[in-house]
Amino acid sequence: MSERILEVNNLCKYFDISRSAFGSRQVLKAVDNVSFYVRKGETFGLVGESGCGKTTLGRTIVHLYKPTSGTIKFRGEDITAAKSEKEFMKYRRHLQMIFQDPYASLDPRMTVGEIIAEPMHIHKLYTPAERKERVAQLLKTVGLNPDHISRFPHEFSGGQRQRIGIARTLALDPEFIICDEPISALDVSIQAQIINLLEQLRDERGISYIFIAHDISMVKHISQTISVMYLGNIVETGDCNEIYHHPLHPYTKALLSAVPVPDPDVAKRRKRIALEGEIPSPLNPPSGCPFRTRCPYAQKICAEEKPVLKGVDGGRKVACHVVN
Repeated sequence: MSERILEVNNLCKYFDISRSAFGSRQVLKAVDNVSFYVRKGETFGLVGESGCGKTTLGRTIVHLYKPTSGTIKFRGEDITAAKSEKEFMKYRRHLQMIFQDPYASLDPRMTVGEIIAEPMHIHKLYTPAERKERVAQLLKTVGLNPDHISRFPHEFSGGQRQRIGIARTLALDPEFIICDEPISALDVSIQAQIINLLEQLRDERGISYIFIAHDISMVKHISQTISVMYLGNIVETGDCNEIYHHPLHPYTKALLSAVPVPDPDVAKRRKRIALEGEIPSPLNPPSGCPFRTRCPYAQKICAEEKPVLKGVDGGRKVACHVVN
């Protein structure tokens, strides 16, 4: 087995929310006691509904948000010990992020060449001539023409902009990349191109990914391990094929039942699991199991005690009182 490149232990990210200037403060538990690890060269998939904490988790790992508690280890070093951006800078070269919106993540006032070269300039890498040459190489790597170096982001399509964002992420030769829904704003045909590019980069450069998405079938395609999040908690984690074909947690089963099937005959025979009720507010989560208010199998213990993520057969881990 390959080494663990990233270890997250009991990570929490809470936000203090004030309702008014004179109102009481509340705590929003965006990420609540999350633990997992990613091996070198692996793609770790993270799925769940909007608002479950996936993006917050990714941003906390790359230090865009400061963790409330818990530890994050990168290559065995505790990166949560970095108290400032200056201290964290030595990890930035190796730990990067691809953002969801290819329109908002690129500065419209900068050319493509300036956007991609900016990380190299910040980290004082290469000479100006070497940076220009490297930018041209990166544009080729992501399937764009080096002649595009002097153009501005508004001159490109959504898929091309996302490729520019990927090129910028690769500028520092990172070992680990968090992909925050990098294909959700793109057409289906373009999505496949971006996924193929990410897989190619992983195979050629040994890059490790956390791939965040809503579509569990897409995550299954690119990932080796999948974790399912709900209301800031990981409710199930394990091998992608095992989770996709034999889900254990009721929430995972509901997610998979909503995946479209191209065969109409198979689709007619499938039973859709429709979850009742709304997703609870993270400002006022349910007692006990966070999923119990929408779970068709909820029991008395589910309201009294929060289930822990425990191991079951085959290396799977599930946080559910009903699953043994």
